[in-house]
Formats: sequence, structure tokens, C-alpha cells
Amino acid sequence: MGDAAFKLRQRLGTDGDHAKASTHEAAGSLKKDFALGAALSTVAEKWHEQVGTLQDACAHISNHLDYTRNAHTGDEHWIATQFKFAQLDKGFEERAQH
Repeated sequence: MGDAAFKLRQRLGTDGDHAKASTHEAAGSLKKDFALGAALSTVAEKWHEQVGTLQDACAHISNHLDYTRNAHTGDEHWIATQFKFAQLDKGFEERAQH
């Protein structure tokens, strides 16, 4: 999941703004003659801000999951070395006899 969030963040950085330059160019051209130009410029800026917000969220998710995985790696190793199925089976058998 962390890797997928990282990759999504990277893709948003390139794909999320691929129309930015042409949108700003169109907005600039339209501003001269139509109110639509200013509106298009505003929409483009809001879109850019939202892409940035999504990138930040993806980075947060990726970093958190990477941290969590690293923090618990030792725990899983300890559990795997301490936990013996034979002991668990023995405990169930003893309990069943009572």
C-alpha cells in the first residue's frame, strides 16, 4: 500500500498538471475579450491546489505505512521466534481435559 501511495503521488505530480500550461495560455487569451478567461484561470489554480493536496495525502500515507512496517518488523520476528505451535496445541489439549 505504501508503495502504491508513493507511485500515485509521483503520477499526480506529472499527470495531474499536464494541462496546466495550455490552460493558462487559453485563460490568458480569453481574458482579453471574455470574463471566462479569469474563471478558467481560477479553475486551473484551484485544480493545481487540489492536486497538491492529494500529493501531500499520498506522501503522508506512504510515509506512515513505511514507518509502521519498519517499526513492527522486529515485533513480527520476535513473535515468530517465541510462538511455538506445539505449545499452543498442548495448551488446548490440557484445557480440553479439564
